[in-house]
Amino acid sequence: MAEPRRRADVVIVGGGIVGCSTAFFLRQRGLSVVVLERWLVGQQASGTNFGNVRRQGRYLPQLPLANRSREIWGRIRELTGSDVEFMPVGHVRFLWSEEQIDVVEAYRREAATYGLELHILGRNAIREKFPFVGPEAIAGSWSPHDGHANPRLVSPAFARAARRDGAEIVENCDVLAVEKVGEDFLVSTAQGDYRAPVVMIAAGAWAAGLSAAFGQPVPLKAGGPQMGVTEPLPYFVHPVVGVATATAEEVIYLRQIPRGNVIFGGVRRGPASLGAERAKYDPDGVFAQFRQVLRLAPSLSHARLIRTWSGVEGYMDDNIPVMGASGKVAGLYYAFGFSGHGFQTGPGVGDVMAELIATGRTTTPIDDFHIRRFGEGGDAGSPG
Repeated sequence: MAEPRRRADVVIVGGGIVGCSTAFFLRQRGLSVVVLERWLVGQQASGTNFGNVRRQGRYLPQLPLANRSREIWGRIRELTGSDVEFMPVGHVRFLWSEEQIDVVEAYRREAATYGLELHILGRNAIREKFPFVGPEAIAGSWSPHDGHANPRLVSPAFARAARRDGAEIVENCDVLAVEKVGEDFLVSTAQGDYRAPVVMIAAGAWAAGLSAAFGQPVPLKAGGPQMGVTEPLPYFVHPVVGVATATAEEVIYLRQIPRGNVIFGGVRRGPASLGAERAKYDPDGVFAQFRQVLRLAPSLSHARLIRTWSGVEGYMDDNIPVMGASGKVAGLYYAFGFSGHGFQTGPGVGDVMAELIATGRTTTPIDDFHIRRFGEGGDAGSPG
């Protein structure tokens, strides 16, 4: 028999980095909150991604959100009480062709208006600063204040901190339906029903089904990032490394952690199934990844690969997330569709969504991310 109905000020569907950090910041603002997670917190995209705490290369209107998040990353141990292995070691994007230099220089100028410090380094400068880089690199865009963290640790850290402060975090709890009943939402689960005047959908790749149930369909597709890690090696790659390219087959990124393992990803996405709740690593893709990895760091040619993995991520057609009030259903909020680059912004998204829910407005602009861009909307609720 289902348990009696439980109430909270806010119910959050989804326990990734966005859901758990929103719960944490809602408790900071005095609201009661329940997080409902189908598996364990951070088990899908939030825990299986690369761990890039990167601002450069982002869609420019997203930089205020990324900057707000970077400030939280700098205090994350203080806030959560946990070491999430955040290392502000910088982020460099190497260039393979002269034609790309004008593109990244234009981006540097525009990003500076948002407060992002970038330095364009020439051929000699990158080899002096990053002697591991391969001979094909002709320049680099250097972001000294970006970095990386361990994605397996971050969502659980926010969940523990939110629970410490009074939030209810319910794992292994499949949400069966979300309905508006009078002034409240009724959230039905296999473990009982929950009621709240506010619901936030932060269910990653599964969020589109819930938004569609409220008459707001979005073009969200599931995919699986292709990740791998080498054996421990002498520490030689200090920053986070990527490439600036418009060619999907050249997209690669890597980082080395203090124990010596080199983590890498990119080139292509693998298949993912919402029904099977699984994403698969594509074995054929590993050779394409290795080719690009060795362009970045040729000394990895003899490194042993010890593990590969993937996870289910949700990708929007325009690669821009959905954030804000529904605009159609009062009390309904969305935060999903971060398209493989939501790890860095996750804490900032949580803070912004908590601010929006608690006060009806945000000090960080998020209007570009509203669901109305897909043709749905209305007057109910604030767009943020």
